Amino acid sequence: MYVRSMVAPRRGDRRLLARYAALADRPLPPARGTVRLQTLRQRPRPVPSRLTFERLAGADQLSLQSFVIHHREATILLDPAFPREVNRQVMRELQPMLRRAVQPPSDLLPTMDALREAGIDPDLAHSTHAHWDHVSGLLDLPGLPAVMHADEIAWAAEGERAPVGGVRRGLAGRELLEFSLDGPPILTFDRSHDLFGDGTVRLVDLAGHTPGSVGVLLATDGGPVLLVGDTAWHGLQIDELRQRSGYPGCLADEDRELTWRALHRLHVLQEQLPVVPAHDHQRAAAWRTGL
Repeated sequence: MYVRSMVAPRRGDRRLLARYAALADRPLPPARGTVRLQTLRQRPRPVPSRLTFERLAGADQLSLQSFVIHHREATILLDPAFPREVNRQVMRELQPMLRRAVQPPSDLLPTMDALREAGIDPDLAHSTHAHWDHVSGLLDLPGLPAVMHADEIAWAAEGERAPVGGVRRGLAGRELLEFSLDGPPILTFDRSHDLFGDGTVRLVDLAGHTPGSVGVLLATDGGPVLLVGDTAWHGLQIDELRQRSGYPGCLADEDRELTWRALHRLHVLQEQLPVVPAHDHQRAAAWRTGL
């Protein structure tokens, strides 16, 4: 699988693209207000782009990124990436092959330190999915309530086989606020959930990378913005329709076929709104000042 993905990248499905393009024309429901998006400071790390993704050049910087959503009712920490003692609390639990691929350099900024540097005291945390680099930062934030898709909680916190890297410990002992994707279709997405009931923060179905992965569709003063977690690690994957290579993709994605279809959903939205993967350092930097 790995060799084939290096030689012959998977081609996009034209019929699927046409179907999603028709759905993308559906108008967004109006929002009663806006939110402010802020990217917490982080340092990028180099990656071998052509090896990490299927023959994709240029996606050579990724970061363990976290965001903050400023809503009038709450300040939300999105995707708390990793704790101060990441080696002791996270890395030792990972598979050796995965550990070699994702070991954070010593100069990266733990989520708690990035929050303190920005002077932010969040009211809630939300993870687009329950992998270590989107949850384990909670280990430094005991007592902070966390919002998570019910399907993801069932998989990560209650299932027989928990994701490794401090995920279950990061979720244990705190208030978990479950939600279901009980709302109508939006754009190319079949299901949604309006987090505050005012249309400013809508969660949309991006199952594939994990069973309960979601995107976060924000109404900001500058227009809609879609944060897509790890459906793609880099925006060029969405631009060029390139999935992760067999390795590390076989270790990262629970369902590679669903993840591939989700990439098609995002590809057709590129001209309508910014689509921001959680690890794309350059795209995330556009909201570094939180304006």
